Amino acid sequence: MSDLQYLLALNSMSEVGPVTARRLLAAFGTPENIFRMSEHELGRVEKVSAKKAKEIAGFNNWDAVEKEIEKAEKHNIKLVTFKDDLYPEGLRHINAAPLVLYIKGNITEVDRYSVAMVGSRRATEYGLQAADRLSQELALSGLTIVSGMAMGVDTISHKGALKANGRTLAVLGSGLDVPYPASNRALIDLIAASGAVVSEFPFGTPPLRENFPRRNRIISALALGVIVVEGAPGSGSLITVKYALEQGKEVFAVPGNIYSRNSKGPNGLIKKGAKLVESAEDVIEELSLQIKGIIREEKLQYERPVPKMSGDEITIYDCLRDEPKHIDMIIRGIDIPTGRALSTLLNLELRGIVRQAEGKVFSLN
Repeated sequence: MSDLQYLLALNSMSEVGPVTARRLLAAFGTPENIFRMSEHELGRVEKVSAKKAKEIAGFNNWDAVEKEIEKAEKHNIKLVTFKDDLYPEGLRHINAAPLVLYIKGNITEVDRYSVAMVGSRRATEYGLQAADRLSQELALSGLTIVSGMAMGVDTISHKGALKANGRTLAVLGSGLDVPYPASNRALIDLIAASGAVVSEFPFGTPPLRENFPRRNRIISALALGVIVVEGAPGSGSLITVKYALEQGKEVFAVPGNIYSRNSKGPNGLIKKGAKLVESAEDVIEELSLQIKGIIREEKLQYERPVPKMSGDEITIYDCLRDEPKHIDMIIRGIDIPTGRALSTLLNLELRGIVRQAEGKVFSLN
């Protein structure tokens, strides 16, 4: 059998994680040798419990391993082990590097120049607008956007990169055949067509709560730095920052409303020395030595394409250019009768030019 088969077997075991697998490889040399050892010999390796040794020594579900390989081939998914050339360089030397990656799409040499964008699943309109604009600016500049496919900031960041015809990498906390959230199933295919969707979890793995902190180490490892766009204290975004700091990566934060709980994470990071980010230029300046020669400077400035609109529509559009606004603020800021303004807003919403959030807050789409 091949190394891939043995590594898939290890990867499928509930008791054996990447750290234990690395200890076993250090002790016995090859994946095949691990499965030749007795339960007693396995148990002599540091921190390999009797339970772990028993699971490895008693493994006999090789049919399931074969089915995993067949399913990957059927769905055009690459199974990339840490020994393969296609394995991302940024992952090779981190603590608990995955044994096997499931990759839909392609991770290329240019993806070495990546920035991770993470943030709240329940982002405010301000947070969504910041993530949308930043991801487009960075993608237009030639950087790949890495995120975790979650609702909120993650999803908007992936979509922003795609809007700019840029590359984006999505790291899942579930099997590639169990997209989470399910509403992002179509987005997975779009990302795979011009980037990659990645998971370390076997097919069929549900989006368990404990999987997401674990996948965050991959997000940070694939990137040169991590940008936090909103996140409450103790959020997953801050777990990604913790991994980034351990891996020696840059940390960036988009400042937020001082009265919003969602801003506690990034504002706290700025207090501790994270680079404050207002535009792509702030990120590019900080990473300049690492990304020299790949930045498309002529496309650095993001410009939102302006659709064809009537006079009233242009007035409301211009009112929303800088930030989301409550309906009362919009009406006070423009010289249009209330009834006509409401009708115009509805028209813009139906055309997909603006969107309405909870509490009658409107922003550009």
